Amino acid sequence: IAMAATRSVMRAVRVFEFGGPEVLKLQSDVLIPHPKEDQVLIKVHACGVNPVETYIRSGNYARKPALPYTPGSDVAGVIEGVGEHVTAFKKGDRVFTISTISGGYADYAVAAANRVFPLSDKLDFRQGAAIGIPYFTAYRALFQKGRAKAGESVLVHGASGGVGIATCQIARARGLKVLGTAGTEEGMNMVLRNGAHQAFNHREANYIDKIKEYMGTEGVDIIIEMLSNVNLAADLQLLSYAGRVMVVGCRGPIEINPRDTMSKESSIIGVSLFLATEEERSECATALLDGVEAGWLKPIVGSEYPLEKVVKAHEDIIHSSGARGKMVLLP
Repeated sequence: IAMAATRSVMRAVRVFEFGGPEVLKLQSDVLIPHPKEDQVLIKVHACGVNPVETYIRSGNYARKPALPYTPGSDVAGVIEGVGEHVTAFKKGDRVFTISTISGGYADYAVAAANRVFPLSDKLDFRQGAAIGIPYFTAYRALFQKGRAKAGESVLVHGASGGVGIATCQIARARGLKVLGTAGTEEGMNMVLRNGAHQAFNHREANYIDKIKEYMGTEGVDIIIEMLSNVNLAADLQLLSYAGRVMVVGCRGPIEINPRDTMSKESSIIGVSLFLATEEERSECATALLDGVEAGWLKPIVGSEYPLEKVVKAHEDIIHSSGARGKMVLLP
């Protein structure tokens, strides 16, 4: 009887109030959720950590989950059970997700079957946990919202993090000219290894001038922007005629001169994966699963943390000296 009792509970990170990283509480007596109709239960082997999860946790984000909740969207693991009407998956399948219902910072997670995808044997679970939000966001920013075409140039501002590396790999595979910025020598080298033709150090005072010099008079067609509250005004100076800045990340307000958009008829376009339609998600998934098979989609895993160190993970993703791949939690 004791065995059965222990099996019905799991460890999960719970948030009972919005606030700093310290509100993340690891509990060991959380009930294992049951998959309902069109849902699956996944034994979590790895879960990605995304900057957006820190914004949601702080309470300063547009979407606020009902308290208490467990954070985490990008899970990779093995199907433990399926709900009614699920035919695409069976117990034992290796999978990854782009969102969960019960939260991914846990030993087990429930997800809607249509947000779950098969994980290729070419990738380990840590890499699987690095696909979801980063690669789907990168694909959406480039093609569904940015209308990128082969031959165009793309500047990835903050290219050494999860979304940045994903963008470099996808853009290079699709025939774009790829420039990336990072804050460290190591980060720049990583960006170059993952598809960028040229890398710049965004900690150097004159790096914007270097990008301008490199691009000549034509400017950059698309900028994928991870920190728009710092870079947006400068981005507008770098754009080509009809260029567009894709706002993927932002941590506060910024002052810009709208005239800078008029002189080149440029656009500032917000990107939110949460607003993708079923068709758009399906298009992303097809392109990315093809990329895994073709060999160009290779997630780079950065820092790894056990669930016990989740507070440190949330501190580091915002305050670390420079991103190097995707941060993951390992239950």
